[in-house]
Amino acid sequence: MGVLENKARARLFYKYLSKVYDQVNPFIWDDEMRAEALSMIDIQRDDRVLDVGCGTGFATEGLLEHTDDVHGLDQSVHQMEKAFEKFGKRDRVKFYRGDAERLPFKDDTFDVVWSSGSIEYWPNPVDALVEFRRVVKPGNQVLVVGPDDPKSSVFQKLADAIMLFYDEEEAQRMFEAAGYVDIEHRVLQRRPGSPRAIVTVARAPEE
Repeated sequence: MGVLENKARARLFYKYLSKVYDQVNPFIWDDEMRAEALSMIDIQRDDRVLDVGCGTGFATEGLLEHTDDVHGLDQSVHQMEKAFEKFGKRDRVKFYRGDAERLPFKDDTFDVVWSSGSIEYWPNPVDALVEFRRVVKPGNQVLVVGPDDPKSSVFQKLADAIMLFYDEEEAQRMFEAAGYVDIEHRVLQRRPGSPRAIVTVARAPEE
């Protein structure tokens, strides 16, 4: 387990990262990558969408282009304060402070669940994916974006010591273990040499 796959350490990390997150993020995960990920899911204007690990609200902005009913959850109050500056605390987005592995929502609450830049900090990713499946409506989609596994064995060891990095095979295993069907993966990259992101879209099974 990487050093940041610990909730207390991750909160401390984001306390300081939140000050520069919006300046750093575009070098790793930019508007075009977000738009391509959004094209992989079907969001209707009246859909209720949950953004898990919403952070400062970069993904939230993209989701709001497709629906007016977005709910953002994060464990870092410092990250969320930046999101409040963009959207207000109770205006365009409803915010919750919470844990991806113990979502504070009833079963079948959301039409879509989205999470980008969060899975790498979860101590138990499959547990969180099971929670996503619980709160999304049967037959509906869940999308997760995480860091693709480095191809170099040296960088892989360094990356794994910090947080979770994974490839398509591991993503498939995690989503299957969490009970999903129709699983699809796509690797996105801002430009050659920049960090790659792996996007996984899957459906909760019909009841």
